[in-house]
Amino acid sequence: MTLVSIPSNPVPENVVSGTIKTPDGAELRFARWAPPAGRKGTVCVFTGRSEQIEKYFETVRDLRDRGFAVAMIDWRGQGHSSRRLRDPRKGYVRDFADFEVDVETFVQQVVLPDCPPPFFALAHSMGGTVLLRVAHAGKRWFDRMVLSAPMIDLPGRTTSFPARALIKTMRLFGQGSRYVPGGSSRITGLDPFINNPLTSDPVRYARNVAILEEDPTLGLASPTVAWADAAFSAMQTFKRVKYPSEIRQPILMLAASSDTVVSTAAIEEFAYHLRAGSHLVIAGSKHEILQEQDRYRSQFWAAFDAFVPGTPLFK
Repeated sequence: MTLVSIPSNPVPENVVSGTIKTPDGAELRFARWAPPAGRKGTVCVFTGRSEQIEKYFETVRDLRDRGFAVAMIDWRGQGHSSRRLRDPRKGYVRDFADFEVDVETFVQQVVLPDCPPPFFALAHSMGGTVLLRVAHAGKRWFDRMVLSAPMIDLPGRTTSFPARALIKTMRLFGQGSRYVPGGSSRITGLDPFINNPLTSDPVRYARNVAILEEDPTLGLASPTVAWADAAFSAMQTFKRVKYPSEIRQPILMLAASSDTVVSTAAIEEFAYHLRAGSHLVIAGSKHEILQEQDRYRSQFWAAFDAFVPGTPLFK
């Protein structure tokens, strides 16, 4: 399974890529990079909704510069992994438990046999949602987790009871494969840079647009009703008073103060109740911290280096 390479975003060297199959039949694209000579440890990177492996090539280089091997997958239903619906642009998942199956399959078929330990996880947005569920379930494949703007809740009244009830009702009446109300078939991430909610860095934004323009089949449009219902259900479980304190996994959460995609306040509240967790709000950053300007990314990496053993800080 090839990776898309463009001049502004070449594939990092020494990659191995291919596909694996989950027990329920989903085909997942993966990529892995060996660590520099004499170094050990692997960071597994988990993307957000509508993202793909190619968007994180810069992050792969950043991690390998720190001495780590890197491994990634495209979630089922996005990137070049298999898609469930006839229209491949529709963002669909039956239940977020299916994403947990993706993680376990990836760990068992790629990470454990082919990547050097110890293992760490770096997840963004929806990926953070999935990794929190994995941690809560007691799966301890990763020594530590770093979550970038995890989707604990959405801002404003997006997840209010009327909104959730509408989505649930639409799904119960067989409309799970329809776009959410107000959604469209336009690929996410192709809008003009001005007023975008993702990043204030025009160069990185243009690079990510160029990836999708080079291969539109990597992209994804608006979520479906089923995806939204599954996401609402996942986020509702996070609101249980004891949920954060039941997680024993060491976790660092990085939130963005100018995030309009997920709720920064919800991240702070959740992190406060973690037994082995901490958090940092990066002032001025928009949602995609790793796609942001260097002044914001440098704060992210400083926190990462202080939290994850094996980085240059621990030489």
